[in-house]
Amino acid sequence: MSGGRSSGDPVAAGFGRTACVGCGALVRDIDGPTHRYIGASPGCWAAFGDVLAMEFGDFRHPECHRLTIDTYAVQHPGTPSSQSIQSVGGHLISLHLMLERGLDATTATRAIRRAVTRSSLFSWLPPPDSMGEVTVLDVRVATDLEGHEAQVRRWARSVWNAWSEHHATVRAWAVLP
Repeated sequence: MSGGRSSGDPVAAGFGRTACVGCGALVRDIDGPTHRYIGASPGCWAAFGDVLAMEFGDFRHPECHRLTIDTYAVQHPGTPSSQSIQSVGGHLISLHLMLERGLDATTATRAIRRAVTRSSLFSWLPPPDSMGEVTVLDVRVATDLEGHEAQVRRWARSVWNAWSEHHATVRAWAVLP
């Protein structure tokens, strides 16, 4: 089964499972920290931490790191608040710029910084019913940099496509003065 929803999660051995409140992946059912406005279950947040540790440690901050951050954030939009609206808007703009316009991570990061200065123009975008078929669990199982980057790109494309109802809005936000 795709989307990290299978029972093949090697880290979850010995733990019960629960569906992540954000992405729906079957993650370890654990108590633990989460993010204050990103809507993720503790087990999913822990899996994301594993991926970040791999990116910073094993892969020494790969080019796809920007996609990792953006994809996780929009796959776990949380509930309407000024912070979550700003977060989802900025990260969707970055996905648009990198996936549709082919811009690099540095340019996308500058665009996010610019976007948050005008985030009062953003509005809550109702999240899609499905957050895509690929999750952080699919990325976490990659064993080398090439496989990791391929999974991150697959994940980013899946999540960007899930938000297709709002693409026109995101494109408009990306060009605001």
